[in-house]
Amino acid sequence: MRYFALILSVALLGMLGQTMLGQTQLRSYQTNFPATENPISENGNWISGGKTGLDWGDVQTTSGLAFGTNVSGAPPFNDSTAVVGGTWASDQMVQATVHSLNQTSAIQEEVELRLRTTITAHSITGYEVDYRATNDGSQYLALVRWNGPLNSYNFIVNCPTGSSCAGPGLRNGDIVKATIVGSTITGYINGVQVIQGKDTTFTTGSPGIGFWNLGGTISDDSNYGFSNFSASELGGNTPPQPPTNLRVTSVQ
Repeated sequence: MRYFALILSVALLGMLGQTMLGQTQLRSYQTNFPATENPISENGNWISGGKTGLDWGDVQTTSGLAFGTNVSGAPPFNDSTAVVGGTWASDQMVQATVHSLNQTSAIQEEVELRLRTTITAHSITGYEVDYRATNDGSQYLALVRWNGPLNSYNFIVNCPTGSSCAGPGLRNGDIVKATIVGSTITGYINGVQVIQGKDTTFTTGSPGIGFWNLGGTISDDSNYGFSNFSASELGGNTPPQPPTNLRVTSVQ
């Protein structure tokens, strides 16, 4: 009888381990923006800066492209913004392929990757990795913390045009990526790290995208954007280890 009880206990531990393993599967989301939507929804998966946040722009899509909907005044810094809704782990990765045509240094066109971002009425909090969509020497990079209200932000790292950390710039088809692990935020172009900084303010929120148009017109918005997008949680997925202190004390 005790032998049977021991076997049953081990079996229950195994079932519990499988349940716990299922709960630690990492969440991910991928899209190539197949629909024409303004704002982006994809069956309700996205939360938008205009529709929900009210004070910012929405992100719109046509087949194979996501791009912005407004022109900013700087201020207002009302970037077109959207994030994937639901609950996400704190450590995150976002990656997207750049669409960039008719590049010009006469206007500022930014593609942006969002991390730990929360959008509610009149508030966007979280982190943003900015890439200016030029490669003629006018490019720049930045890590930015959004504090909530419109125009409330702080640079974590600022690499302006002409600085030694401004990066190689962007070309059509480049892949940009951003990660946040603990307090460390890192940006990449084509797999090469180009910017990194630390901030401890926000520990929750969603991954997403954004776009900024300063000095251009609405017709310029579709010249730059993303042709696909993926996001995933980062972290270990190690199953629970079996107990090591079980022993049979008697068998009947």
